[in-house]
Amino acid sequence: MINVAILGFGTVGSGVYEVLKNNAANITRRAGQPVEVKYILDIRDFSARPDAALFVNQIDPILKDDQVSTVVETIGGTKPAYFFVKAALEAGKNVCTSNKELVATHGAELLALAVQKGVCFLFEASVGGGTPIITPIHQCLTANTISEVCGIVNGTTNFMLTKMEQEGMTFDEALKVAQGLGYAETIDPSADVDGIDACRKIAILASMIFGSEVHPENIPTSGIRGITIDDIYFTKKMKLAIKLIAYAKKDEKTGFSCGVEAMVLPAESMMADVADVYNAVLIRGDLLGDVLFYGKGAGKLPTASAVVADIVDAEKSGPTVHDSLFWLPTPALKEKIVNRNQYTYYVRANNEDTETLREDLDGVVLTLQKHNQKAVLTTPMTEKEMKKRKEKLEKDGIHVALCLKMLEV
Repeated sequence: MINVAILGFGTVGSGVYEVLKNNAANITRRAGQPVEVKYILDIRDFSARPDAALFVNQIDPILKDDQVSTVVETIGGTKPAYFFVKAALEAGKNVCTSNKELVATHGAELLALAVQKGVCFLFEASVGGGTPIITPIHQCLTANTISEVCGIVNGTTNFMLTKMEQEGMTFDEALKVAQGLGYAETIDPSADVDGIDACRKIAILASMIFGSEVHPENIPTSGIRGITIDDIYFTKKMKLAIKLIAYAKKDEKTGFSCGVEAMVLPAESMMADVADVYNAVLIRGDLLGDVLFYGKGAGKLPTASAVVADIVDAEKSGPTVHDSLFWLPTPALKEKIVNRNQYTYYVRANNEDTETLREDLDGVVLTLQKHNQKAVLTTPMTEKEMKKRKEKLEKDGIHVALCLKMLEV
């Protein structure tokens, strides 16, 4: 029998418990033996539940129990999750987590500790929620040299942009709906709308794919607050879609780039039609080419299903999984990562001076106007060049309200 302890009994933790109970027969068949929950750590009072005997409010009984082989961490954040996870690994227990902040911030250290102790540190649910991404990358695509990963990794912002596009909602209206459905935090939704959640996820994927630690604080990150219904109008006319994109890319000429930002996608892009709370991650390999992973990126049971799959993998594969699932610790950079690639830009300006706009951008291929708002598509240029052109526009009395790169994949 496999004995498991669950740390945290919120949405994901209770989902893991539910999946282990309701799908017990199938999980037993896959694992080769029954998987039982022996402890649930949570400081709240669950004494009225029929399974109240499982609940503890301290981690010591779990760490001292040699029958517990795997600890599931679903607390979230880094305090106290980091200390609990580190203690569990040091005690010789596998750890499976859905905690993206923990993995993005301390992943290299915890992976090294797992290898040292001969156990597993697995985190499939930390990036794609219920959509498998981590395991396919380090197992199925192991023969490929991966040069790029990019995609929609935050369901909340994708839901909001879908509402703005399909129902004509403003940013504030779409946010209110997302909060009402529990997709965005009511008090402070910044983790989603400002790209912080997506930043942590791309830090994990970039670290995995390129083999060395990419620190979230070094990743240029912005969200979708600047998107207006005018942008929805213009991009529809241009046959483009706006998505919050997280990306990491290595190129022989331009080096390494990584970021999170709202971008425009051509209608023919594989990710242009990804709507609602769904995620889509594109991986580019030298042998396979482009492959797209698509599915729900959040939700109680989808996320729990990924955690339970990790439990089974940890018990069956053991520490050999870290022959391929590992990245080296590297010091953080002193500044943000610089993107040296060229992009076509979507630019919205608050001015009717078409001629100056054309001259300063030097390569406008399409211009649309609505009231005093004007939107253009430029010819390809680098971030550095676009910055200079924006400065020139401002000097000439044209305010650039929004500037988005085009992702042509």
